[in-house]
Amino acid sequence: MPDLSGLHQALADRKAQQLWRQPPVLESAQGVLVQVAGREIINFCSNDYLGLAADPRLEEALIEGVKRWGAGSGASHQVCGHQHPHKQLEERLAELTGRKAALTFSSGYLANLAAVQTFVGRGDQVFQDRLNHASLLDAGLACGARFRRFKHLDYSHLESLLNQASSGHQLIVSDGVFSMDGDQADLRQLVATAERHQAWLLIDDAHGIGVLGSRGEGLVSHDFTTQQIPLLTGTLGKALGSSGAFIAGDQVVIDYLRQFARQYIYTTAQPAAQACATLKSLDILEKEPERRWTLLQRMKSFRHKALAAGLNLMDSVTPIQPLMLGSNEQALQWSKALYDRGFLVTAIRPPTVPPGTARLRITLSALHTEEQIRLLVEALAELKAQEPERWNT
Repeated sequence: MPDLSGLHQALADRKAQQLWRQPPVLESAQGVLVQVAGREIINFCSNDYLGLAADPRLEEALIEGVKRWGAGSGASHQVCGHQHPHKQLEERLAELTGRKAALTFSSGYLANLAAVQTFVGRGDQVFQDRLNHASLLDAGLACGARFRRFKHLDYSHLESLLNQASSGHQLIVSDGVFSMDGDQADLRQLVATAERHQAWLLIDDAHGIGVLGSRGEGLVSHDFTTQQIPLLTGTLGKALGSSGAFIAGDQVVIDYLRQFARQYIYTTAQPAAQACATLKSLDILEKEPERRWTLLQRMKSFRHKALAAGLNLMDSVTPIQPLMLGSNEQALQWSKALYDRGFLVTAIRPPTVPPGTARLRITLSALHTEEQIRLLVEALAELKAQEPERWNT
């Protein structure tokens, strides 16, 4: 029997530091109203931005997909797991993003690993925004290239690091919308910097797809060519309400990934039925633009009410609306107090965010009502009023 004392100590330390994580167990489908521990609660922490995760039309498409294509794909894409719905979905995603082709993956984590590790390795260099998603950072650490991080949204710092770069391929990597802060990368600056240094640019648009752009194509709009942004990754499990992820780019880029991306070649394909559900989601995205408009209005309404109440919101024009609290203990206390009042809002703590920046990550959905938003802001204002010394300093 191996010595487990180190594991016990690490777990004890995590509890002592107020970093212990225990997921809430939902006893219902995803939505703005969910069942937790036998009670109905208003959900303000989901990434289901358009309210599609439990849409009956997606459910029906998934069921019909299972009846037609089965419950599993049975193999990797390259063996015999690539079915017609996979092909249709990749074509639709390429069309949505204005790229020549796309490749689907079972998770955003896998897609980001593939996008980085397939194109750079030993002798190359990767430059990443310090607040990029963990999957991007892990990909940079694992790819074998020299890994450098620049200060968040500090493109002068990025420029200085690139000026120090040695030979080899260079890859700049950034989230489009940052998942914990809700702010956005300056794509024009990143494109210009990449062009000056002849570097590749990868943008992860996980939180932009379905939400931003003139028709939900994301932050990386059709204004940016594949020459400017050769690698685009996105998710299907957030605004689109389904599951999986993709990489989009020029045909040669996608062909190269099909042949050399280990994360694609050596994993079982996602069930075709899931692709059927995502195809239905893309139909709804196209035919119901009012969902995105409503989401924008809910976001503006929440910010207006919260700022009027003196709440310390971070600067975000996306459905991600973080409320900075600072300490782990404070974030946990507020999360529990909100739960007691009927709201599900998760406390976000290190290592997900830097030390001293624990927060409540409040997210809006197109299905939230103005009344639910008003009630949440009132509850937050009550908690703020209980700590006058902290908020008046």
